[in-house]
Amino acid sequence: MSQTITEKGKTIDEAIQKALETLSAEREQVDIKVIQEPESGFIGIFGKKEAIVEVTLNAAFDPEVQAEAYVEDESQKIQALASTFLSDMFNAMDLDVQISTAYETEDDVLKIELSGDKMGLLIGRRGQTLDAIQYLTSLAVNKQTDHHIRISIDTEHYREKRQQTLENLAHKMANKVARSHRKFSLEPMNPGERRIIHATLQDDGRVYTYSEGQDPYRYVVIDLKENDQE
Repeated sequence: MSQTITEKGKTIDEAIQKALETLSAEREQVDIKVIQEPESGFIGIFGKKEAIVEVTLNAAFDPEVQAEAYVEDESQKIQALASTFLSDMFNAMDLDVQISTAYETEDDVLKIELSGDKMGLLIGRRGQTLDAIQYLTSLAVNKQTDHHIRISIDTEHYREKRQQTLENLAHKMANKVARSHRKFSLEPMNPGERRIIHATLQDDGRVYTYSEGQDPYRYVVIDLKENDQE
């Protein structure tokens, strides 16, 4: 939205000049609307009125408008890069996949939803194929952008279902650790899934979590807190 301000002055020119100084603009860069003509009043005292003008910075010179246009162009570019990369990949795999994209500018996250008849094939065992597609798409997009864009690819609400499964697993294993007084190691997980386990149990007063190993075999360990071991 273009910047608009209202200024007063003894004359119209004075009011306009005040507005131009506030906007840091030249006269040819603004639109001017006179709201009130100056009046000297009765014997120059009673009923005296100042000039009032409304000055609007033209969109072509408004930095806020230019910034919004840049963000919109950047958003479209990022979505096009991802869609083209994925379309080429699925065509090579002879898969008919619909691609829906939404770019969240505040968080620099591109969310991609895939749909079609063979989504189980794209998900793979425990989401490994979907994770690989997401990783490759991230490489392709970020290779052509000047800042890092986080890519999130989902289909058939798999991510949400997987998160619920991991949260349930975390609570189940925490209960097992508390009962047995023995630590337990979970299966290797990717960084995102490990974060879910850590976040789920961070407020559990009985146990704590940490990661061990090297990717792609890094895993989460759930252990009793020291005060519970005593």
